[in-house]
Amino acid sequence: MPRIPAPDSAACLAAAARQQQLTKPAGSLGKLEELAITLAGLQGRDIPLPLKPAITVFAGDHGVCAEGVSAYPPEVTAAMVANFVHGGAAISVLARANQARLEVVDAGVAADLAALPVVHAKVRAGSGNIRREPAMSAKQCAAALEVGRMAARRAIADGASLLIAGDMGIGNTTPSAALICRLTGHRPEAIVGRGTGVGDQALHLKCQVVADALARVGSAPLDGITLLAELGGLEIAAIAGFYLEGAAQGVPLLLDGFISTAAALAAQAIAPDITPWLLASHCSQETGHALALASLGLTPLIDFGLRLGEGSGAALALPLLQQAIALHAGMATFAEAGVAGKSAP
Repeated sequence: MPRIPAPDSAACLAAAARQQQLTKPAGSLGKLEELAITLAGLQGRDIPLPLKPAITVFAGDHGVCAEGVSAYPPEVTAAMVANFVHGGAAISVLARANQARLEVVDAGVAADLAALPVVHAKVRAGSGNIRREPAMSAKQCAAALEVGRMAARRAIADGASLLIAGDMGIGNTTPSAALICRLTGHRPEAIVGRGTGVGDQALHLKCQVVADALARVGSAPLDGITLLAELGGLEIAAIAGFYLEGAAQGVPLLLDGFISTAAALAAQAIAPDITPWLLASHCSQETGHALALASLGLTPLIDFGLRLGEGSGAALALPLLQQAIALHAGMATFAEAGVAGKSAP
């Protein structure tokens, strides 16, 4: 496992000192100041550079759909992958708006996507039904993690200085909820949500499916990779690998919603040093996302009632990060502007 570096504390201190000298009352830009200081530490520069974002959407299907946990059929996964690469999905639009690199990776879609211009890295054609069997074998989980690592390497080699993972997989809120329950200790009723919009009866069923999956795995201590293999999904494991490699290479990670946060919790279970490299873009409308973020110690930047996935919430938050850096770098200090600073009390 590659070593994950710590953020540069000296750069954080220098950035904090600069914030005190900018032509504004200290703290008046609120979270934007905190963001600038955090990004300074992650970049190792007292004045961080503008971000070059890369968005990678990982796709996979889920055997647990056989239990009736989704409002949409599994075939929608492949159709949406086609929509991504043809430019019609929300994340396609947001990537263009943010001038962000966009890559789509088939980590485990059940359909044959050979005709589509995606990264073909299928580990297997859909995961197992976690209610009744492991999502994948240990070997397949290791392969899915490597799919994510390779995607991070490609993005960073292409100049990315911020990584965003998106997800596509009908049924994937169910394994995500199971992972979050197991990794945070919360009960299914507190975490399981409506996903694609299921009704009350299906929501009750979904809670029971997650409870059954957790009971199948048992309560004995398990490492993060084993939990991913038992309860996760191919795209979820790939996202975890994407995060692990990004942090190991010193690149900040902007989380999206419920699925990406489940992957982040799994990545943290594998390598706890990843935590400082995680930034929370938004709080999803999906039940349990706020609790999952709290478990990571993260505060989301926005709450727009989103539950789309794809990386869309992270893409929406990108301008806030860019503007935090622009303000930190571009504002004059009191000395530069010839403005008197705050008087001593």
